[in-house]
Amino acid sequence: MGGGARELAGYLAALAGWVAALAAAVLPQWRQSSYAGDAIITAVGLHEGLWMSCAAQSTGQVQCRLHDSLLSLEVHIQTSRALMVISLLLGFFGIIVSVVGMKCTKVGEEDPVTKSRIAVAGGVLFVLSGLCTLAAVSLYATQVTYEFFRESTIPINARYEFGSALFVGWGAASLSMLGGSLLCCSCPAKERRGQQYHRQSQPSTAREYV
Repeated sequence: MGGGARELAGYLAALAGWVAALAAAVLPQWRQSSYAGDAIITAVGLHEGLWMSCAAQSTGQVQCRLHDSLLSLEVHIQTSRALMVISLLLGFFGIIVSVVGMKCTKVGEEDPVTKSRIAVAGGVLFVLSGLCTLAAVSLYATQVTYEFFRESTIPINARYEFGSALFVGWGAASLSMLGGSLLCCSCPAKERRGQQYHRQSQPSTAREYV
């Protein structure tokens, strides 16, 4: 795969990861009520996310309510919120920086070495964005797992398990890190050495003909 094609593939993968991370941050299905156990004790499906909680009735009606207070939320929710916001910001700046640094674009610098450095910087931003998404989703999933398996008087079919947003978040983190890694392969060192060799070889050739 050529350098330009590799950069384009990495950019598209990272962009898809950022869009998926945005969807995961907005979705309220970070955890959902479990139906494990002998009997279903309620016909209402409960979903909770970083920003709101929803209740789905058996008739198909869904009612959602935003979390009232920031300070009253549990620590893992606040931490996951912060990590997802940081991830989206890093990914947004990575999108802009990568467009400037990609070989297939004519935005900004025309020097190939400088553009390669900018593309690497965009890749690093995408990798950091993916790591933040991975940390946020994994932290939340760890807390859900702990609450599900800990000894409690709450029936097992009244507890919570993984929601679909967690799997979207894991996929988003994977795409962002994969795309960022491909962009980081735009190493400017080889191009710099090639330019230096070309400049050094020209005077010696000229002297031989004189």
